[in-house]
Amino acid sequence: MQNLLPEPPATLLPAHEEADAALADAAAQDTDEAYAAVAARFPTHSAAWAALATRAFAAGQIIPAYAYARTGYHRGLDQLRRSGWKGHGPVPWSHKPNRGFLRCLYVLSRAAGEIGEADEAARCAQFLRDCDPAAGDALASN
Repeated sequence: MQNLLPEPPATLLPAHEEADAALADAAAQDTDEAYAAVAARFPTHSAAWAALATRAFAAGQIIPAYAYARTGYHRGLDQLRRSGWKGHGPVPWSHKPNRGFLRCLYVLSRAAGEIGEADEAARCAQFLRDCDPAAGDALASN
């Protein structure tokens, strides 16, 4: 069966050069405190929360990873809606400003699975795939 309804247009979040520069500085310092300072200074920037979530998850700190990822996920949803997203449609991985939200969604799925929230883990994994299958593939290969 062919879907006759058009696919919604891709949602492209705006770039935030100042926050990205601060994240690059935090990466050079490579400390949790440096990344936390970026999240505090730019709390709507999902990429900062994604960095914190990824670091916490890698260190086995699952509850902080979950909390950071959930914060970045919700901040990203707010930005997607402001950018015209209606709750569905592509959020391409290829557009770099979308990656913070997509990374948060990925870590949220993994952390939810680790704490026994299988339904949430599955929903987040499916949402990530619905946004862009390339995102899940890229993140799983890291």
